[in-house]
Amino acid sequence: MTATAAPPRAEAPAEPPVHKPSLRKRLIPYWLLIPGILWLLVFFVLPMIYQASTSVQTGSLEEGFRVTWHFQTYWDALTEYYPQFLRSLLYAGTATVLCLLLGYPLAYLIAFKAGRWRNLLLVLVIAPFFTSFLIRTLAWKTILADGGPVVEVLNALHVLDVTSWLGMTQGDRVLATPLAVVCGLTYNFLPFMILPLYTSLERIDTRLHEAAGDLYARPATTFRKVTFPLSMPGVVSGTLLTFIPASGDYVNAELLGSTDTRMIGNVIQSQYLRILDYPTAAALSFILMAIVLIMVTIYIRRAGTEDLV
Repeated sequence: MTATAAPPRAEAPAEPPVHKPSLRKRLIPYWLLIPGILWLLVFFVLPMIYQASTSVQTGSLEEGFRVTWHFQTYWDALTEYYPQFLRSLLYAGTATVLCLLLGYPLAYLIAFKAGRWRNLLLVLVIAPFFTSFLIRTLAWKTILADGGPVVEVLNALHVLDVTSWLGMTQGDRVLATPLAVVCGLTYNFLPFMILPLYTSLERIDTRLHEAAGDLYARPATTFRKVTFPLSMPGVVSGTLLTFIPASGDYVNAELLGSTDTRMIGNVIQSQYLRILDYPTAAALSFILMAIVLIMVTIYIRRAGTEDLV
């Protein structure tokens, strides 16, 4: 018997050649980053360097300032104005908590219950941005005016008795008190809390709520186990967007408060524009930035999420 020849093996098809993009195409993303990098350098990095050099200078506006590496300015600024630092963090923290308590239910309503009214409610949330920050704050002077309807209602409900005991108001007066400053901060920064919360809640798949219901979870349990954990990126983003600008704000304390409610932003503004002590003002700015940066870093790590909206 003659042995039969084995059938020839089918050759594998040749792989198509890989065309590497040209060097010019590979550099396009980096070229697109150049305008943004230049913007950051010119309007962020360079001013920061200038302020850092200003904070270690000595002299006066008449004689001129010169760099003498006088780091004692930082210690002097911190020891002299630490009450304003503590007050700023307290007011900003209180306003942030109030914004979260007020903003979360509204964001939840817009995300899950608004239906065809969703766009209208979103427009109403951002409607305050259509007017000036200054005008919005001045409006609260009328709202909280002595003898006005708001003060009369709060007095009739004995709310002012409680706030006076807490040191937030003085008798029947709300203006020029810590309560007025916190109200202004809460109102002005509330949209910065609602919008990230809405964005985070709107991403949640509603089928997860249905699955929780199928497992006989009560609405409160569903919120605690499903909704709130999944909305944590919005909570973190909203609290940061509220607390950071509120801690350095000076308009609300200037227009709604008094000398006893001055925040660190008022001190920095006064050092720059009235006292003309530029080194102290720059040192105060860097101290505030360092404190906020440390607090934000700790908060993000404790929150357990870096997926910010």
